[in-house]
Amino acid sequence: MTKRDAIFPAGRHALYDVHQYSAAIRSGDLLFVSGQVGSREDGTPEPVYEDQVRRAFANLRDVLAAAGATFDDVIDVITFHTDPQTQFERMLAIRAEEIGEPPYPTWTAVGVTWLSGFDFEIKVIARIPDKSSTE
Repeated sequence: MTKRDAIFPAGRHALYDVHQYSAAIRSGDLLFVSGQVGSREDGTPEPVYEDQVRRAFANLRDVLAAAGATFDDVIDVITFHTDPQTQFERMLAIRAEEIGEPPYPTWTAVGVTWLSGFDFEIKVIARIPDKSSTE
């Protein structure tokens, strides 16, 4: 079996160690990113929903960058919401700032009852760009 190629951003937050998971795993040119939440470096959630969503996107950007990718390389997105009825419009406004121009990645939004103290989580699959073809 091939050893996992784990990817971690610089300044990784405490949740990776506390809950024993990798930020992302590279498999060939694909990057499977664990769900990113709006956690501070110590693992605690941002208390304001909009700030939590922005921080989740920032944490995602950091993981993608550690693998040499950006949000433009994202293929598939799943977001999890603890109260989608009241949160969804606010999340969509922030998402519009974050995801760039069309064509957009596929996106699935799921309502959940528990996210370990968080209200939003974003999980993606990205294709890591081939740096040799751009040089």
